Amino acid sequence: MLTPATYDVRRLGAQLRSELRGTVGDDATAKGLYAVDASNYRVVPDLVVVPADVDDLAVAVLLTAAAGAPVTLRGGGTSMAGNAIGGVVIDASRHVNRIVDIDPAAGTAVVEPGVVLTSLLAAARPHRLTFGADPSSASRATLGGMIANNACGAHSVAWGTTADNVRSLDVLLADGTRVTATAGGDRHELTTRAGREGELHRQLTGFTDVHEAAIRRGFGRFTRQISGYALHELLPEHGYNVAALLCGSEGGFAATLRATVALTPVPAARVLCVLGFADSIASAECVPAVLAHRPLTMESINDQLVDRLPGEVRRAAIAAGLPGGRAWVLVEMGGEDLVSATAAAEKMLAALKDSGSPATASLVTEPTAQAVLWRCRTDAAGLATRRADGAEAWGGWEDAAVPPQRLADYLRGLDAIMGRYGLSGASYGHFGEGCMHMRIDFDLLSSEGVAAYRAFVEEATDLVVALGGSVSGEHGDGRARSEMLGRMYGADGLALLAAMKDIWDPARVLNPGVIVDPPALDVGIRHVGPAKDRKLLTLFAYPDDHHDFAQAQRRCVGIGKCRQSAGGVMCPSYQATREEQHSTRGRAHLLWEMLAGDVVTDGWRSTEVRDALDLCLSCKGCLSDCPVNVDMATYKAEFTHHHYAGRPWARPLSHWSMGWLPLWSRVAAKAPKVANRLARGPLVKRLGGIAPQREIPAFAEQTFTSWFAGRPEREGARGPVLLWPDSFTEHLAPQVGQAAVEVLEDAGYRVVLPDGPVCCGLTWISTGQLKAARHQLQRSLSRLAPHLDAGTPIVGLEPSCTAALRRDAPELLADDPRAAQAAAATHTFAEFIVASGWQPPRLPAPALVQTHCHQHAVLGFDADRALMAAAGIAADIPDSGCCGLAGNFGFERGHYEVSQAVGERVLLPAVRKADPSTVVIADGFSCRTQIAQGTPRRAVHLAELLAQGVRAQRSINC
Repeated sequence: MLTPATYDVRRLGAQLRSELRGTVGDDATAKGLYAVDASNYRVVPDLVVVPADVDDLAVAVLLTAAAGAPVTLRGGGTSMAGNAIGGVVIDASRHVNRIVDIDPAAGTAVVEPGVVLTSLLAAARPHRLTFGADPSSASRATLGGMIANNACGAHSVAWGTTADNVRSLDVLLADGTRVTATAGGDRHELTTRAGREGELHRQLTGFTDVHEAAIRRGFGRFTRQISGYALHELLPEHGYNVAALLCGSEGGFAATLRATVALTPVPAARVLCVLGFADSIASAECVPAVLAHRPLTMESINDQLVDRLPGEVRRAAIAAGLPGGRAWVLVEMGGEDLVSATAAAEKMLAALKDSGSPATASLVTEPTAQAVLWRCRTDAAGLATRRADGAEAWGGWEDAAVPPQRLADYLRGLDAIMGRYGLSGASYGHFGEGCMHMRIDFDLLSSEGVAAYRAFVEEATDLVVALGGSVSGEHGDGRARSEMLGRMYGADGLALLAAMKDIWDPARVLNPGVIVDPPALDVGIRHVGPAKDRKLLTLFAYPDDHHDFAQAQRRCVGIGKCRQSAGGVMCPSYQATREEQHSTRGRAHLLWEMLAGDVVTDGWRSTEVRDALDLCLSCKGCLSDCPVNVDMATYKAEFTHHHYAGRPWARPLSHWSMGWLPLWSRVAAKAPKVANRLARGPLVKRLGGIAPQREIPAFAEQTFTSWFAGRPEREGARGPVLLWPDSFTEHLAPQVGQAAVEVLEDAGYRVVLPDGPVCCGLTWISTGQLKAARHQLQRSLSRLAPHLDAGTPIVGLEPSCTAALRRDAPELLADDPRAAQAAAATHTFAEFIVASGWQPPRLPAPALVQTHCHQHAVLGFDADRALMAAAGIAADIPDSGCCGLAGNFGFERGHYEVSQAVGERVLLPAVRKADPSTVVIADGFSCRTQIAQGTPRRAVHLAELLAQGVRAQRSINC
C-alpha cells in the first residue's frame, strides 16, 4: 500500500478551521462517529470536516490534498466495503445537499453530492419522473456516494446503473483544477483545451489508444462488472464517456461538486409478481426466462430473511401475497395502465408455466401490499446480520456478480465452498443482473476466524472469476475486495488501474488504498480486539444477545436506516438535527468505541457517549424500525445508570423530578390544588430541571383508584380483568381509566385493580435509575401475585407503561419468573377488546390517530386498527413518528427545541389542519400533552371515544 506523505494533523486542522465556515472535528466524538461505515472495517480518522456548502467542500479538499493528507469523501456512510473511512473524512451529507434544478422537459436534475436519493425522488415525483438507480439504501444514500460506487439498485435491470444515468459531473481534482466531465464529448476539442484540463484529456485519450484491446478484453463484459475502474467507458463504442468513468472510481479520481443526472419516466402502472421456489438455486434457474419479458425488477429473498422479519410485518407479507416456498423472486412489470401491466405479468407467468418452471406465483396489484413485500427486500441487509438463534452474520462477501445466465452455477459453487468452511448465510439480491448479496456467519471476532474468512474470500473470488464475474456488483471494492482485483484482472489489469489512478491523482491522496495499492483485506477488521472481550455487569439481561452487552453493541452494522430524513418512527432526534451524533447509528458507534477504549477512553463515565445519548428520546423506534433491532432506549438506560452510579449528585435535576414522578404524584394527590398552584410557578420548574417553556400538566382532583373504590362492585359474566392503574391514568388522566372500565364492563368483564399502588418503573428506567426501577417492579409483582396465580389477564391503557411491563420488566428481572408471567398476561386495551369478540358501538366519525412510539415498537397496532374499523371510525393514521414529548424528554431543560421540532415534523401540523369534526385519538399521555400544548385541539384515548359510544347506545336502548 502506498502511504501518503506524513503531514501535520494539528496544523492542517487549524488551517481548515481558519478557512472554512463548516466544522472541523478532531475530538473523540468526531473520530468515534466516523471511524467506521457499514463495513467490517475501522480506520480512525485524523480529522472530520463537515463543510457548510459546496464552496466550503472545495476548499476543504484543496487544503487537505495540498497538505499531502488522505482525502476521504463521505456521503451517507453506508459503504459495505470500507470505502469511506480513514484520513481526513469530509462529510457532504449535512449541508452540501441542494437540489439545484429539476428540468422536467429535459428529463434532468442538477444536484449537489450530499442530496439523499429519496429527496431527489420526491422532487421528481410530481413530474412522474424518477432516478433509474435505486439502491435499497435510498433513504440515506447520497448521490455523491452513489456516483462514487456506481450504485445500482432494484430497477437497474431496466433503467441502468448510476453511470447510465449521469449526464455530466462538475468535479475538483486534488490539485485544485475544476473539470466538467460529460457523457460523451468531442475528443479533439477536449484534448486541445488549455491547462490541466486539456492535459487530463490528452492523457486519457492516449491511455485509451494504447490499451484499447486490453481494455476491451477485460472491462465492461457485463452490466454488473463494478470492480476496478470503468475503463471501457473511454472506448469509442461508449462515446468517450468520462462522466461514466468517474462513476465507480470510489472517490479516487476527483471530488464531485455537482452532478447533472437523467430522470426516467415512471410507468403509469406496476404490478408485482412474487414467484416461490423450493430454494435459491431453483429460483435462479428462472432468470433467463423472466428476463426475456423485460421486467422492471427481478429481486430475490429467501426464508432466512422472511423468518427474521418482525412478526407483524411477516404476517402482513404473507397476507399481501407471499406464496409458499423457501426462496422468492420479486418481478415487477410496468405498463401504461393496470390492464397492460397485468397482461405483461400474466404473459410472463404463462411462459414460465409452459417452460415447466416449478414456481408458485401470486400477482399483487395493490400498492400497499406491494410496499409490504418490498420491505422484505429493502430491509434485507440488516435482517441478514442476525440468524434466528442470535448468531451474528457479516458482510465481506456480500456483493459478487456473475452474468445472469451463470447465476445458478455460481450459487451451487458458493454453497459447496460454504459447506467446506462450515458457513451459512442469508442471501438476497438482484437476480436480474446476476448480483447476489449475502451475510455469512464468519467468525470475525478471532484471528483464527479472520484467517478462515480470508481463505474463503480467495476461493469464492476464484469461483466468480471462473464464471466471468466480478467480485463487486454494486457496493464497490473498498477495503473488502480491492486486494482481490489481482485475481480478477491479473498483473496487467492492475497496471492499467494504477496508470488510470495516476492520470487523475498523481499524488495518490484521494481515498488512498482503495482499488489501487490496497491493504490486505484481513487488516483493520474492527471486531477483533478489546471491544468484544469486555464482559460488563449490566442490569438488563439482553437475552437476544446471549446476555452480552458487547454483542448487543455489535448489532449496528452501519447501514444507516436511522438516517432517513422523513417517515417512520426512527430516529426523531436525527430527523430534527440531521447530525450523525444524534442518530441511532452514531450513538451505537460511540457505545462500541466506549467498549474498545482507545478513542472513547472513560468507559461508563464517558461524556462523549452521555452527550450523544442526551437527545435520544427513548422512543424505541429503532427496536422495530432498525432491521437489526438496535434498542437504543435500553442502551441509554443502561449507560445512564452506570454513568451516575455512586454519584447521584451529578444527575440532572430532571432525573429527580420526572424520574420520580410516580412518587411525587402520590404526594400531590393529597393536596392536588396546592400542587397545581406550585407547578404553575417558575420555582418548581427551575428546581426540577423542567424547561421553562413547558406547562406542567395538572394533577386530577380525584385519582382513578379513588374513583373506582367509591363505586359499587360490579359482576361480570365473563370473569375478572385487572386494569393496570399506571401513574398517568391514576393521577393525570383518570377519565381514561373510567372510560376503560365502562367499556370493559359493557363487554361483560368484572374489572379489578391491584391491592395497592403499582408501577412499571418506566420513569426510573428512562432516566437510568435501574435499581429503583427494579424495586418498583418487584413490589408491583408482589401485589400482582394473586392475580397472576389466578390467571387474570392484565390490561394496560398507557402504551409506554404497557410496553415496559411486556418488554423491560422481564429483562430487568430476568431472575424473577413473575416478571415473565406478568409480561405474558399483559394486553393493550385494543388487544383485549378485539380478542374478546365484543362488538363496539358504531361511531362513524373521521379520526386522526397518533400511534404511540412504544406501541409501534413493542406492542403493535393491528388490534387498534381492527377495533376502530369495527366501530366504523374512519381512521387517518399519518406516518408521524414520535410526537416529540416522549415522556420526561420534552419536559427536561435543554430539550424543548428538539422536542418541538420533532412534533412539528408531521404530527402538530396534521392536527392543526384536521377538520373540526375530526376526532384526534392518541392513547399516549405524552402524545395528548404535546398536542394540547402545541395546538388548539384536545386528543382523546380510544377508550374515551368508545365509552361515549357505549353511553350513546345505552341511552338509545333506554
